Amino acid sequence: MLAAIQPIDPIAISFGEVNIAWYGLIIGTGIILGYILANREADRLGMPKDMFADLLIWAVPIAIISARIYYVIFQWDFYSQNPGAIIQIWNGGIAIHGALIGSVATGVIYARIKGLSFWKIVDIAAPSIILGQMLGRWGNFINQEAHGGEVSRSFLESLFIPDWIIDQMYINIDGTFAYYHPTFLYESLWNLAGLILLLLLRKINPRRGEIFLTYVIWYSIGRAFVEGLRTDSLMLTETIRVAQLLSVVLIIVAIAIMIYRRKKGVKTRYNDKRNN
Repeated sequence: MLAAIQPIDPIAISFGEVNIAWYGLIIGTGIILGYILANREADRLGMPKDMFADLLIWAVPIAIISARIYYVIFQWDFYSQNPGAIIQIWNGGIAIHGALIGSVATGVIYARIKGLSFWKIVDIAAPSIILGQMLGRWGNFINQEAHGGEVSRSFLESLFIPDWIIDQMYINIDGTFAYYHPTFLYESLWNLAGLILLLLLRKINPRRGEIFLTYVIWYSIGRAFVEGLRTDSLMLTETIRVAQLLSVVLIIVAIAIMIYRRKKGVKTRYNDKRNN
């Protein structure tokens, strides 16, 4: 039976020498759906027409570049010896935290240039971001990457997940086949729950900024847990995983900002249509 298990082909479509990978299609789908979700909400809240289209033109490439820079920094021992590989992003090697840093920085600059509320923009964008992250993990699934340590097939069956997911977690590493933790699935499901939470918060109408800060806290909690199961973590030291450390820092900072803004007396609500 094990010999019959074949991994999913990472190439979705081929046109002669041109290959389109599932990973790219999934990421692209996440961007499109996230844009639709954010754009509709921006229209409802009276934001400038096509604001998110303009923002994405800058945010997407900057996010990709910053995600790559982040990854290269924490793998500098390799890239310092192989500088030509730094631009070879098609061989893998991007980090979601780097993408988030680049995206948030872009949002800050964009809001200042356009005279808009940064907090309003990121509140609207938060559900779209976590939607994109939820879908993006399935690209990792197709590529059989970002998984956890070895487990048994019986363990995977105990999770009541479909056989096609279990079979894809039967991975060849250095000539040895074994089953691995589907950490992509854990994080994807956590993000799905987070998406539902953020959409519910819209109905509650919290103070401006708190939907985005809730996203930061929610995502960071899940990422800190899942990262502890992964085998490909970027490491700060032999025992400290970069993503876990950054997640803890982000949780503390987000809570502190939320408390500070409340003490400062910020009363503007999410559904307020004012743009500042």
